[in-house]
Amino acid sequence: MEIAVLALGCFWGPEIKFSKIDGIIKTEVGYCGGDSPKTTYKEVCTGNTNHAEVVKLDFDEKIISYEKILKIFFQIHDPTTLNSQGPDVGTQYRSEIFYLNDSQKKLAEKILKDTNERLLGKVVTKISLLKNYCPAEEYHQKYLEKR
Repeated sequence: MEIAVLALGCFWGPEIKFSKIDGIIKTEVGYCGGDSPKTTYKEVCTGNTNHAEVVKLDFDEKIISYEKILKIFFQIHDPTTLNSQGPDVGTQYRSEIFYLNDSQKKLAEKILKDTNERLLGKVVTKISLLKNYCPAEEYHQKYLEKR
């Protein structure tokens, strides 16, 4: 099993979309890329933590590849808008791929380059080493209770 961590706006919509894809074993919403290993939604919304809202995906690489996940990532959000997706605006809603190893980094760079060429150089998606991931426990628990 492998892990992908992706920031593509508010985490709820992407989490639902990815959860329906064959090969995605588990999804979890959280925050990543910030200055602290622990944070809350309220803190992230201040714009002072540097965290992005993310979806963490546990996937079976025998069923779905990391490359395919990245292609879906670029299809289900607008990678050309800086710090926003639809009505959601703020640095926490940025487009970013958090890689866990050199293989993921190289593949992310390739897919981003191809996507950027297709979108005429307008892609603002960042690629960063995974840093300070923390689950959005307070919201994830409420969401699970509603299911």
